[in-house]
Amino acid sequence: MSTETHADEPHLGSVAAKLNWLRAGVLGANDGIVSTAGLVVGVAAATAERGPILTAGIAGLAAGAVSMALGEYVSVSTQRDTEKALLNKERRELHDDPAAELDELAALYEAKGLNPATARTVAEELTSHDAFTAHAEAELGITPGEFTNPWQAALSSALSFTIGALLPIIAILAPPTSLRVPVTVVAVLAALLLTGAVSAGLGGAPKQRAMARNVIGGGLALLITYGIGHLVGAAV
Repeated sequence: MSTETHADEPHLGSVAAKLNWLRAGVLGANDGIVSTAGLVVGVAAATAERGPILTAGIAGLAAGAVSMALGEYVSVSTQRDTEKALLNKERRELHDDPAAELDELAALYEAKGLNPATARTVAEELTSHDAFTAHAEAELGITPGEFTNPWQAALSSALSFTIGALLPIIAILAPPTSLRVPVTVVAVLAALLLTGAVSAGLGGAPKQRAMARNVIGGGLALLITYGIGHLVGAAV
């Protein structure tokens, strides 16, 4: 088969990275939907006034978006720092004892199923081409230079959460008072069906199971927060 057939196919690592970003975005939106919906439904159960509901929704959106952004920034920064430290250690080892590192690389390929002679040949050829990259990828599973940007991760998480959070806020405020909660519940569960299907599709998992988990979890969250709001509203 001609290699030209696959010339336009994207690199596997690039595709995997994009899928991870998309999946993280969908999950961020899902968090925004559920957490904000639970908040506004709980407040709506306690009061019919639009002001407190809007205030709670906006506060929940802002707090959630900031929390998501901060958590993602810290997580990605920590991972990035760890990867850089491991790469620096590998660079030093290659400089101090290249022969031992070559033996280690050959042993890694032998452990993956290559016979000793072939593993040695592969290790030598990769080392002669780019020893540092070969060791980083084989030993650490890291491609030098391909680090996730923590600021990009933080902004993406905040944006996806915000988009998800806007849905229940609009749904709770747009309809008449008597229909606020039912409309919000329907809108939220429909959105959770969609995010469940999309996240499962990106991961190649069964869509029905993911959709069911999303709907059941979201439905329980709405039920619990509505009950708490109703009890608190009655007590106050």
